[in-house]
Amino acid sequence: MAKAASKNAKVKDAKASAEAKNWTKVIKAVRSPKTGAYTFKEQIVHKDKVKDFLAGK
Repeated sequence: MAKAASKNAKVKDAKASAEAKNWTKVIKAVRSPKTGAYTFKEQIVHKDKVKDFLAGK
């Protein structure tokens, strides 16, 4: 028998939920100058700073 979704699973604080929507997980491929292999740098940044993160080295 399937369980019914609990009411507690919903976010109770609407302001915190709205604030969380302003953050984005960004993954950037970075090439190693020594081996030529790619590594991935990932970070959670504010949506206004995504371009700054991708432009930076």
